[in-house]
Amino acid sequence: MTRKRLKITPELENNRIEEAVTLNNMTEQNRNNAPSQKFSHVGAYSSLYTICQIVGLLLVFSVFYWILNFRGGFGFTEAKIIFNWHPLFMTIGFIYLFANSILHYRTFRSLKKRDLKNHHAIIHGCIIVLVLLAGWASFASHMYSNPPIPNLYSLHSWLGVVTISMFLSQFVSGFVSFLYPGIAVQYKEVVMPYHIFFGIFNFILAIGTSVLGFSEKLIFALDKEYKNFPKEGMFGNFLGLLCVFYGALVVYMVTKPEFKREPKPEDGVLLTGALE
Repeated sequence: MTRKRLKITPELENNRIEEAVTLNNMTEQNRNNAPSQKFSHVGAYSSLYTICQIVGLLLVFSVFYWILNFRGGFGFTEAKIIFNWHPLFMTIGFIYLFANSILHYRTFRSLKKRDLKNHHAIIHGCIIVLVLLAGWASFASHMYSNPPIPNLYSLHSWLGVVTISMFLSQFVSGFVSFLYPGIAVQYKEVVMPYHIFFGIFNFILAIGTSVLGFSEKLIFALDKEYKNFPKEGMFGNFLGLLCVFYGALVVYMVTKPEFKREPKPEDGVLLTGALE
């Protein structure tokens, strides 16, 4: 069989030229719009980040207000008062600081990758200190209660152990993979997606565990009075809703591709370890 050759007429040639010109103009227009779109994304992120900070600080101060006005304040003399450090330190560490840690790369996008990595690790170190203090407050309050209260029997405590264990594993693996010198580039590239996924999942788990903890504390503290809509019960429910909203806002900001930090030339050099 013989193939028929397409006869190129002047009209067909003109159509091809017009299509090429149109395509070139569209490409050039997209290039011109790219900087404005990038600026728009950065501006949208900045606005959401401001809202995120307001909500996060409101959550921390609300927990402080709840403990101060409904739970007897803070101290180291009574078992119930010692426990009050637990929700405050967990809220500051595992919710507010954790959120800022995973948003750090997108927030301070103009800084060098090496500095961002160091800041990320330092914030995680602060979280570990606060979590250890919060854990001590929980165990100490149970031990000094009369009679002593058993430890690690509730779903909240089990999820707490899982959350802390996962966080420590993330911290160690992240330090070895991205801060320890001499690690192969191929290894870093393989580990990075898993580090990001489990980091976000760990934060979501921390939010869920915290909400469960608020509910558990209200049920234990208010008992039968909880169903009568007391002020503390409603305020505690507000804390849980605020915690969920804050978590959803953070996850949206950290997973939106348009908000991702643009790689810089020195990032490639840092990845290969030439400057490490």
